[in-house]
Amino acid sequence: MKRIVRSERRARAGGFTLIEMMIAIAILAVIAVLSWRGLDQVIRGRTTITNAMEDERVVAQLFDQMRIDARQAATDDQAGQPAISMGGNRLQIVRGVYTPGGPPRLQVVRYRLTDGRIVRFASAPLANVGEVRRALSAADSADGWSAVPLMGGVGSFATRVYVTQQGWTTQMSDVASKVTENDNNVKVPQLGDGPLPRSVTGVQVAVGAHNLQAPITRVFLVGE
Repeated sequence: MKRIVRSERRARAGGFTLIEMMIAIAILAVIAVLSWRGLDQVIRGRTTITNAMEDERVVAQLFDQMRIDARQAATDDQAGQPAISMGGNRLQIVRGVYTPGGPPRLQVVRYRLTDGRIVRFASAPLANVGEVRRALSAADSADGWSAVPLMGGVGSFATRVYVTQQGWTTQMSDVASKVTENDNNVKVPQLGDGPLPRSVTGVQVAVGAHNLQAPITRVFLVGE
């Protein structure tokens, strides 16, 4: 009798009951769920950081190109009209193109919001005022023009310019008035016979995107 009782005790001591197995499985399930949630948060966090870094790179590339174009903007007399113009989700700059060993050229550059994307259109290098005028009246899709998409997911693209002694404006009529004023001043003998001053000395750009709470605004100096 005693041997039978000892055998049963040994059997119980050498295995797990059904309840113990269920408890162990439940604990493993909880650990697995917690581990999966932690891993999922890590993956989502990494994806968010990667997307943010990519967005920042794209924005920096856009504004860097605008800064270069504004810095190399031609004067109004070189362009034969205001070298900086705006309106209708568009910014246009007549800029200089300088290549080592080659003569300076002019180029018409346009930033335009098209189908939620800011695209930089650029003409071929231009040799004289006549070619500049033809480029200014040409469409973005004309022969010799290049188109480079710079930023997508854009909801708004607003620009304004700084006119000397007037301040910030969104009206091209203010720019044209300043060009006329500068031209008249140059023709006055007592004021000297120097080059035509710039009518626009600064450009402000505000880009609004769907994933931004507020538009990103940058200011660029013209010809500096």
